[in-house]
Amino acid sequence: MNEIDTSIYPMPFFVRLETTDLARSRAFYTGALDFIELAVLPATGDAMLVHLRRWRYQDILLVPARGPVRAAQGLGVSLAAEHDSLAGLAERARAAGAEVEGPLDTPWNTADVVVTDPDGLRLTYTAQRPVERRDLAFEEMVRSLPTPEGQ
Repeated sequence: MNEIDTSIYPMPFFVRLETTDLARSRAFYTGALDFIELAVLPATGDAMLVHLRRWRYQDILLVPARGPVRAAQGLGVSLAAEHDSLAGLAERARAAGAEVEGPLDTPWNTADVVVTDPDGLRLTYTAQRPVERRDLAFEEMVRSLPTPEGQ
């Protein structure tokens, strides 16, 4: 597994998730999904924001929901992963009571694990399949696609 970068840097993109139970979500993401707590604000009393990180640029901000959370159908979060870590991640998420799909091979030569968090939000961990399990015809088809002019 990659070592987690705890440095502070400008985040070009991050996900902000509202949760109905901040303590439950903190425990789920750090216990089952390989995230660490980078910052909790405020540092004392009831948390109002939890900054989680898994890898560099895989940051999630958890905030308390102002009402019921409704997972947006068709919207999900995708995270790069290492193929050898997918089965263990799926096992930890299942042990934490999460709905888990996979690891499953996709037609585009990745293996994915889809985890539904306690509020019904879906996260997809995706990793390139090992060479011996890749669809070489698919890779050749992708290489033969025309590229935009000038690239």
